[in-house]
Amino acid sequence: MQVIVCGAGQVGLNIARHLATENNEVTVIDQSETLIRRISDALDVRAITGHASYPDVLERAGARDADMIIAVTQVDEVNMVACQIAHSLFNVPLKIARVRAQNYLQPVWADLFTADHMPIDVRISPEIEVARAVRRRLHVPGSFDVIPMVEDKIKVIGTRLNQDCPILDTPIRQLTALFPDLHLIVITIIRNGVAIVPTPDDQMLEGDEIYFVAEESHVARSMAAFGHEEPEAHRIVIVGGGNIGLFLAQEIEEFDDDVSAKLIEMDEERAKQVAAQLSHTVVVHGDVLDNEILEELNIANTDMMITVTNDDEVNVLAALLAKRMGCRRTVALVNTVHYQPLITSLGVDVAVSPRAITVSTILQHLRRGRIRAVRSLREGVGEVIEAEALDTSSIVGKPLKDVKLDKGIIIGAIVRGGEVIIPRGETEIEPRDRVVLFAAPNVIKKVEKLFSVSLEFF
Repeated sequence: MQVIVCGAGQVGLNIARHLATENNEVTVIDQSETLIRRISDALDVRAITGHASYPDVLERAGARDADMIIAVTQVDEVNMVACQIAHSLFNVPLKIARVRAQNYLQPVWADLFTADHMPIDVRISPEIEVARAVRRRLHVPGSFDVIPMVEDKIKVIGTRLNQDCPILDTPIRQLTALFPDLHLIVITIIRNGVAIVPTPDDQMLEGDEIYFVAEESHVARSMAAFGHEEPEAHRIVIVGGGNIGLFLAQEIEEFDDDVSAKLIEMDEERAKQVAAQLSHTVVVHGDVLDNEILEELNIANTDMMITVTNDDEVNVLAALLAKRMGCRRTVALVNTVHYQPLITSLGVDVAVSPRAITVSTILQHLRRGRIRAVRSLREGVGEVIEAEALDTSSIVGKPLKDVKLDKGIIIGAIVRGGEVIIPRGETEIEPRDRVVLFAAPNVIKKVEKLFSVSLEFF
């Protein structure tokens, strides 16, 4: 597949890395010679210095033969025009653009992004994706990641194992005996920063971060099995009234009647604008690093503080200060890649990466075969994939214990006609089943082939 990536920032770099490691032909465009030089040194891709929306630059990047363009520069208008030109002049089949300004995304302007006007097939709004990812964590206390799959029938949960976890040092194979009616499968373990594809004999240790797949109705009991019985957050404080903070508050007002939210914003004019767009959220103008302001917000009795300003240092410091003053749980937005491994060791409960969420959102549109959804689990850990089983697939019609899957593939759940099936050795996958599985980076292409229609089918 030939792909043009417009923008060599962190998102563009990581998209290009994913594509290049899977043997796609990738060309990256950016105006910055420094970024282009960095990406050339780091990856086996073509890198071109130039304006991403100029026709001659796109032509030089191979737009006439491209299968896809992914426009993720810092400027919405450049991304949109690049997709328009890719469509009008070069007939590129799939066009993906990052659009951050919410004015473009209002429902009243929905006709803007149609084939007759501005033909962008997929619009990615990092602010909306981040806000929704943060809100999902409100309802699964003790989690650092929550990924819905198969119309929300399945949840993929990331959680950390503390010393009070009742199943520490227990082989994974014993989970079924200990909790026979609990529908969950452990799909990966992250230990000391290294991802492990678990075998039935592997044990879970204190400090491990794990991802597991569970039926939606079994999530609370699954979390309790891993030592997390914290109550849901009902009193929250949002720090930062930018697009993420505003959209998060709006989502909470619309969907979470039992949540009481306060929002603090440093800029007085912005605080007034945000207050005008919210009906139930208390908006406070002030400095979150001021102890008096935190006392005014009653931070000691707050269930969760969510820091989503544009400044990583403010986000982390505010979260740490809130924890010290008695806040039960903190979530911090962290853009800087090098900070993320340090955050939880400092005492912040959850670090959220806008870059990782944006990359994960884009990835699901790159997968081939009957792939319905894809979510990336951190950087380099692997992907959770939802796929539809086909009559011609080698995994259909035989017990899973007899299916020879590559090491690095773990089937976490099967959904058949609305029924959730947690796979065991005797389980057989049937055509049109929805299969949720984990795939390590080196076997993702093999998963795509498993769920692709073969030529013999026709």
